[in-house]
Amino acid sequence: KMNTKVLLAALAGAVTTFLTGWLIYGIALKGFFEAQMVESAKGVMRTEPGMLYIFLGGLSWSLLLALLYSRWAGITTLKSGAIAGAWISFLIALGANLFSYASMDAFQFPSVVVDALVNAVQGALAGGVIGAVLGYQAKQ
Repeated sequence: KMNTKVLLAALAGAVTTFLTGWLIYGIALKGFFEAQMVESAKGVMRTEPGMLYIFLGGLSWSLLLALLYSRWAGITTLKSGAIAGAWISFLIALGANLFSYASMDAFQFPSVVVDALVNAVQGALAGGVIGAVLGYQAKQ
């Protein structure tokens, strides 16, 4: 059964993921990732990304972390949430990126590693927020 605290933690994580994604992918590393894309892949990119779907993707990801933390891992602190979020996000992103790189000619290899590292940073930030929300009032 999913409770309100899990949903609030997931929402807080989704907002964190959305904002950090905008800062990292949309501003700081935008040029890097554009340069990593092969020419044929540029033709399938949207001129404007679907922000609602980006948010919903972050919500889905954050709900996964919130469920893992609350149901199986017992994570209720910023620190433990950040550590778990970093590892989970890094390993899943690295695996997905390696599968994509092996099967598609869409981007160059450096983006495989950089994207996994960015996911680790986002996972640490969102995971920390999720852990903190889950632990809020637990100590009182």
